[in-house]
Amino acid sequence: MDTFFAMLADATRRRILALLVERPSLCVCEIVQALNLAQPRISSHLAALRKAGLVRGRRKGLWVHYALASDMPAWQRTIIEALHDGMRETEQFRADLARLNAQNGPEAETDSAAGTCSDAA
Repeated sequence: MDTFFAMLADATRRRILALLVERPSLCVCEIVQALNLAQPRISSHLAALRKAGLVRGRRKGLWVHYALASDMPAWQRTIIEALHDGMRETEQFRADLARLNAQNGPEAETDSAAGTCSDAA
């Protein structure tokens, strides 16, 4: 339980988790674009979230797509979804989502085969 709350203590990890509630699958390059942070920093946070069992990555071509872990306990998912609901009202999350939508459009999924991520990476 301590590991879970330690993951939520970091603002960047909270932003990543909230985006993954909003969009069930995101490529690393999309997260980099949305959060407007360096790729190594995002990758480090994703590795911590993966080690804590909160996200899962799957390789799709050259890119790794992340999603919330399907096997996380229900209470953890409930807290993450509540976090998302609260963050939706913040300027920072709206800016993150606007940058994500500017890259791919609302409700879009990355078309890595077409090279969508190559421009952001």
